[in-house]
Amino acid sequence: MSAAAPVLSPYDPTVPVDGLRLAPPLTPGHPLGIDSQQRDVLARLLWGGRISLVAGVVPTAAATLVSLALGAAAAYAGGSTETVVMRAMDILFAFPSALLAIAIAGALGPNERNQMLAIGIVLIPYITRVVHDSVRGVSVLPYIEASRSLGASTASILVRHVLPNAFPPVLAYSTTLVGMMMVLSSGLSFLGLGVQPPTADWGAMVRDAKDVLSVAPWLSTFPGLLILLAALAFNYLGDGLSDALDPRRRRLKAAGTIGADRWGVVEQPGAAHAGHV
Repeated sequence: MSAAAPVLSPYDPTVPVDGLRLAPPLTPGHPLGIDSQQRDVLARLLWGGRISLVAGVVPTAAATLVSLALGAAAAYAGGSTETVVMRAMDILFAFPSALLAIAIAGALGPNERNQMLAIGIVLIPYITRVVHDSVRGVSVLPYIEASRSLGASTASILVRHVLPNAFPPVLAYSTTLVGMMMVLSSGLSFLGLGVQPPTADWGAMVRDAKDVLSVAPWLSTFPGLLILLAALAFNYLGDGLSDALDPRRRRLKAAGTIGADRWGVVEQPGAAHAGHV
């Protein structure tokens, strides 16, 4: 619906409409009401979703590409390259992700581009570690050794054999991160470090509604609910991709005797679920 906002939106999301200020949902002509600036809430939700979804997907995709290069180089080359890359990632791990994103966005300035850049930088160490572990697991398999013995170049082995087989768990993991990054993006917008008024964004809508929360709670409820549902949707998508791309995990889950966590780590029934970011 957000993708089709130019067609579906009944009003301009930034222009006040003729109507009562803070009109409740089901007001004639305004099914979700009117906000404190006399703007149609439905229109702002539709247009705001375009920004919120992009702010979750684009930084995650960019961070995944960067992490693939860093993690694959570190795992396959080993030695000093691995040490330098992974210790740099450890330094970034030392900072809480939300505080690091706030610091980067605050230093670069509040706008949508810097918001996505901050989120992408925060994601790189997490995805790089998953890429590193996945590539290391694939690099020691017999068919990789066979390719080396046949004289295949390092670049050819990485591109044709290692990365295609190491990528599925990375894709599943990155997909689940999109929902969390939407929440982080909304948090930055709520703090005024993301999308600036009067542009519609779900996080900015929650921020704008906090001053009238006692008299118009629906203004924060609708965007907050959409943030929650979108985050859950991407988590379920990541779980589905993990099942689809890992036949062994799918068979174990179908058997019902052995469980597997989201990242494919097999565990016995009743065992404590491994924590993950």
